[in-house]
Amino acid sequence: MQIKTLKTLFNSSKEDSLFGRYIHYDSIAPLLEKLNEKFQIEDVGKSVNGIPIRSVTFGFGDKKILMWSQMHGNESTTTKAIFDLFNAVANTNESIDCILEHCTIKVIPILNPDGAKAYTRLNANAIDLNRDAQELSQPESKVLRAVFDSFKPDFCFNLHGQRTIFSAGHTPNSATVSFLAPAQDAKRSLTTTRKIAMEIIIAMNKNLQRQIQNRVGVYDDSFNLNCVGDTFQSEGVPTVLFEAGHAANDYMREETRALIFQSLVIALDCIALNTLTGVNYESYFDIPENQKKFYDIIIRNTNGLDVAVQFQEVLKENSINFVPKIEKISDLKNFYAHKEIDAKGYQVFGKNNTTISEANEIDFVMINNEKFLLKP
Repeated sequence: MQIKTLKTLFNSSKEDSLFGRYIHYDSIAPLLEKLNEKFQIEDVGKSVNGIPIRSVTFGFGDKKILMWSQMHGNESTTTKAIFDLFNAVANTNESIDCILEHCTIKVIPILNPDGAKAYTRLNANAIDLNRDAQELSQPESKVLRAVFDSFKPDFCFNLHGQRTIFSAGHTPNSATVSFLAPAQDAKRSLTTTRKIAMEIIIAMNKNLQRQIQNRVGVYDDSFNLNCVGDTFQSEGVPTVLFEAGHAANDYMREETRALIFQSLVIALDCIALNTLTGVNYESYFDIPENQKKFYDIIIRNTNGLDVAVQFQEVLKENSINFVPKIEKISDLKNFYAHKEIDAKGYQVFGKNNTTISEANEIDFVMINNEKFLLKP
């Protein structure tokens, strides 16, 4: 599919009512009610706090794809892209109609609505749902497992978001989008199931490399059966992990949202139009593995050590505030930043020319009596 076609499709399908980082059940409930006859909406369970967990099913083909978003409540970019996809499906489009002809797709837009409301990774019982695939101790984990067992998908898409700290390999390039074909055993065997997942990732990567060259990464494939992706992969269902990362100055994740939308369309198109066998998997290993090489800001050329600032995402009055925090004061020559400040040999001070220390939350710094704001 051509980039121009994908961009046009996104621009005509973007759900404008969803913006920024704070997306929760109240954000999407009115949109679910407005979906047309192409969609089937089901209540599939409730969260710890009793918030509904709903699924959306569309398409009528033989190939079944299950996807879920906001398993971690503060990872909302993929949820925005899902509703953009719903809008694309609602309209008449040749490419999308071809997908619907060959595929039946079931989506859980927000698996962890309590975490989404509180803007936390964990659920209301402080459990990471992505480490609960075996114990199934939480109602949300049981919901996903029940949907998986009843729907019997041929493919799974596990939709997440990642922090700004990741680089695409050992490079100065932020990992804007990342993927993983999870291992399905401790040996990380290259099974047919994994290879098929890799083929889907290769298709998405080819499209992304034409737009964000060298800014796509893959995650370490260490095996953990408690993780949902590893569990479903181990049961013979090709599973792809999506990670929506950071693009330059894109703290609202709107640019990444568009790239995730494109990737979902490409992945579904790849499944719809091909009989995937896992034969053409080798170029998956050309994608660099993510490294933790980035800070949000680095102040360099001080009269001492470099100063790294990382933004803490804090929910306040129904919006996400980015609170700068001194993360590291050290020699950071082997690290990169989304923004750099040149201290030109001067000392870095805090408010009222106080000495800065690691773990300080600080909105600005003073360098040679000049004020430098740190918030994005």
